[in-house]
Formats: sequence, C-alpha cells, structure tokens
Amino acid sequence: MPEFSYTARDLAGEKVSGQISAVSQREALNLLSGRSLFPLSVTVGSISTSDLARKRVKGQVMALTYSQLSSLLKSGVPLLRSLRIIQEQTSDKTLKAILDEIHLKVEDGRGLAEAMTGYPRAFSDMAVNMARAGSEGGFLEEALERVARFTEQQEDLKSETIGALAYPLFLGTIGSLIVATLIIFFVPRFGEMFDSLRERGELPVLTDWLLAFSNLLRTWWILIAFFLAIVIVFLRYQLQTESGRRFSDALKLRLPLAGAIFKNLAVARFCRVLGTLLRNGVPILKSLEISREAAGNRVLSEAINQASENITAGESLAKPLAASGHFPRTVVEMISVAEESNTLDEILVDIADGLEARTSRHLTLLVRLLEPIMLLILAAAVLFVVIALLLPVIKMSSTI
Repeated sequence: MPEFSYTARDLAGEKVSGQISAVSQREALNLLSGRSLFPLSVTVGSISTSDLARKRVKGQVMALTYSQLSSLLKSGVPLLRSLRIIQEQTSDKTLKAILDEIHLKVEDGRGLAEAMTGYPRAFSDMAVNMARAGSEGGFLEEALERVARFTEQQEDLKSETIGALAYPLFLGTIGSLIVATLIIFFVPRFGEMFDSLRERGELPVLTDWLLAFSNLLRTWWILIAFFLAIVIVFLRYQLQTESGRRFSDALKLRLPLAGAIFKNLAVARFCRVLGTLLRNGVPILKSLEISREAAGNRVLSEAINQASENITAGESLAKPLAASGHFPRTVVEMISVAEESNTLDEILVDIADGLEARTSRHLTLLVRLLEPIMLLILAAAVLFVVIALLLPVIKMSSTI
C-alpha cells in the first residue's frame, strides 16, 4: 500500500504534517477528513500534487502507457480499472502520482481527456485532443494506440538524431577547445617577437588580426562570457513566449538542409493524425483542429487554421495549404486528387509514410555530411592560425 505524505490544518488552525497509508489519493483524503484534518497538499512518494502539473514524464514512458491503456480497453477492462492497473505497475513516481489523480477525476465523472489537461508536461495537446475525439467518437482504443505509435516514433527519431550527432558534436567541442587554447595561450607568445615588424608596418594583415583577436579574448573574456550568458538567458525567456516560439518554428523551416527535414516531419505528423481521425468518422473541421496541434509547428498550424476557415466557406483543403507555401507541392497535389476521389483518409496516411521514409534518408545523409564538414571547419581554423604565425616568421628570415 502506497505511503502519502500530507500537510493539513487541524480544527485549531494549526498546520500539521505526517504520513498516511492508503490505496489511493481519494482514500487518503477521506482518512484525513475522518481525523478532522483539512488537507493543504498531499504527497505521493516524494512528489506533491501541487507540483505535478510542472513535472515531465519521459516520452518512452508515455508511449508505453498509451499502448498499455489501449490494450486493456480493447480487452474489455473498464477505464477506471485500466488506469488503476497501470498506476500500480508503473515504476515512474511522477506518472504514478499523475495516474492516481486522473483516476480520482474520472471517478468523479470527468472525461479522460478533461482529466489529462491538467498535466501538460506529461500529456501533449495532441494526445489530449485525440483522447477527446476518441471518447466522443467511440474509438478511444484506436486513438490511444495511434498516440502511442506517434509518441514512440518521435522518441525513436529523437534518440537516433542525438546518437548520430554525438560524435560530430564531440569533434566540434574538442576542436573548439584546441583552437581557443592556441589563440589564448599560444599566440600571445609571438606578440613581442613580431613587434619590430609591426613598427615597420610590415606585419601581415592575417597576423595582425589574429593577435588582435587573441588580445581581445584575453582582456575581455569575463565581459564576453557575461554577455553570452545574458544572451542565453534572454533567448530561453523568449522561447517561453508565444512570439518567441513562433519565431523559432519559422526559423526551423528556413534552415539550410535541416529546414526541409523539420517541414517534412511536421507535415507527416499532420497528415497521419488527420487521416486517422477522418477514417474514424470525425468531422473534417474537428479533425483539422486536432491535427493542427500534432504538426508541432506554429507556422504550419496557422496555415492549417486558415484551411479550416476556407473549408467552412465551402472551399477545398488543398487550396489554402498550397497558398501558404509551407506544404510540398506533391503533398498538395495528392490531397487535391484525394478530395476529388473521396479517398482523403487513405491518401493522407500514404503521404505520411512517404514523407517519413524520405525524411529518414535525408537525416541520415545530413548526419553523414556533418562529420567531414566539422573536420574541414576545424582544419581551416587551425590552418589560419598556423599561416598567420608563419607568414611573419618567413618575412623575418628573408630579411636576415
């Protein structure tokens, strides 16, 4: 039986705290009320319920949770019993506490999607909307299964990308440290040696630049580090605002090479979720509202929102998507044909499969190119330092 830590006030208004054993949070609250205590906060393990909304659960854990819940519901296990089974089996303390609260809310008569909305770091907007559509349309099991696959795909892609970028990033970090060490500690030793050439105005431009840059780093490194720290804090703050997130999403789509990958992944997510919803009979406008969140890019979401408005006015889906300029031409043409042939749900899933396969190939190629590009950049930096130091030495030896 789990232990719950609590903070409460007694009849005299004094704050008291302690631990209590209970099967669920509801039982813990009832036991506290029976002791004439008024709970202020309840803790499952080491996590306070008031902090759960800010707690994050790993994507792989959530993918497994969605899959298990879908399987249990398909087997005929009631929702409340399914939530309790998963809550008891999971080893993630945060998820255990969240599922306990969701069980309590569902038991009180709330829908699953409504209960999920209070934990945005665990359940994405797409997952909540899919659960809501599944509950309303009678296909909750399939909706959760789709969310599980989608979440697992995203986590696999993230893991593959991080693993592939690990070595190039390692090379870049080590190379940058080597170049910085050369410039800060090695280059200044040549300054006095080249004073005579500087006085005669014969010091090569490259050498003069290198010495000036080295002196700048050595003299103002504290100020530079402080400035960079301020920039990082500012950027992190901006990325938490709606305008900052939109700017970040727009920038992702414009990045050389990587921009096409970000765009294709977002369009694939949108097409797969939209196709799934349409296949299960969800109205087109409701499907667009849910799939817009699945895109994961605010710029594309705005284009999809415009498409919803056009459909309300009686126009096709393909036209506003093409006008946005953010959807590949082939995708728009396939959607246009599918609308005419009334096979939009099938074609959208095919589009998602094709985009994901193409993106996987592009990502593999990009990662393979990163390593030689990093080596070339580092070699160019070291070569610049060597040439800048050798030129005055050669000039001095020729005048002897």
